[in-house]
Amino acid sequence: MNNQIYTIGREFGSGGKEIGTALARRLGIKCYDKELLKEASKQSGFCAEIFENHDEKPTSSFLYSLVMDTYSFGGYTSAPFLDMPLNHKVFLAQFDTIKKIAEKESCVIVGRCADYALADNPNCINIFIHADLDHRAERISKKMNLPINKAKDLIQKTDKQRASYYNYYTSKKWGNSRSYHITLDSSRIGVEGCVDLILAYQQHM
Repeated sequence: MNNQIYTIGREFGSGGKEIGTALARRLGIKCYDKELLKEASKQSGFCAEIFENHDEKPTSSFLYSLVMDTYSFGGYTSAPFLDMPLNHKVFLAQFDTIKKIAEKESCVIVGRCADYALADNPNCINIFIHADLDHRAERISKKMNLPINKAKDLIQKTDKQRASYYNYYTSKKWGNSRSYHITLDSSRIGVEGCVDLILAYQQHM
């Protein structure tokens, strides 16, 4: 398949979802964020609330290093899958859904370790969006009607959760430039500027 996939990792408050949405709109393709959870729920048979509760949350279970091998577990009713802790089942269901979406259509996927799930896909561009803490705090403060200090606390907590989740399930480090094709500072160039640079990169691949 020659579908073009764009995965977006993002610091909380950096505008990663907005950038993903703007990129998808310019390209005339879908952007999957929370929608991916609904799709995974539908395909796996788990209720949607389970995916919401485990969405990009770190796990306290023992390190599960064989996640890639277990991907070929043989379906949601096989013994290896049924014996797994719930958080691993949720991750693998999302992992499976991401692969199926990428096979079906060109799209933008925000978060959910999509770059890792599609590591063997040559038509996948992996992007990470970051921004100054003050810029992010101002955005979150306005968006969620929080004092700046509360916004900063929420940012640090959410970033820590996303990093723990990503680092736990992948062989890479969240936010490390070597883990992505492009890293962009949205506080310097804005949403549309980020989209411009992503499209420019894609044209030179």
